[in-house]
Amino acid sequence: MLQRAISPIRRRLDRAGILLSGACAIHCLLSIVLVSGLGLGGELFLSPDIHRAGLLIATLIAGVAIGWGALRHRVAAPFVVAMTGLTFMGAALAVPHGVKEAVLTIIGVALVSLGHILNLRHVHSAACKERAGD
Repeated sequence: MLQRAISPIRRRLDRAGILLSGACAIHCLLSIVLVSGLGLGGELFLSPDIHRAGLLIATLIAGVAIGWGALRHRVAAPFVVAMTGLTFMGAALAVPHGVKEAVLTIIGVALVSLGHILNLRHVHSAACKERAGD
């Protein structure tokens, strides 16, 4: 009973993780275009604090949603994919701002988003099996 109440919360966290990953990728691409092409917003868009906060939020959401799924269903793939993505995002903090940082971040957020998608798929398939009585 409690698991049924908690499952929608985890699904919302996974969906929020996917949405935030997409927003991060858009931020990276827009930063390159606006700062490089137009010379606008360098202080704001390239601030390391934005990237640190994004990594912190991504880590918290992935840790709760994907970690919770891994513990509950004992499926490693979503966790491994998402943690690999977080590693790329962390590596992006270690390189200078620019194309290298954007590439590492976009790879990272794509992997974190994929981890959330895999987690959602597993939750859905587990719920179907549970309803079918498997």
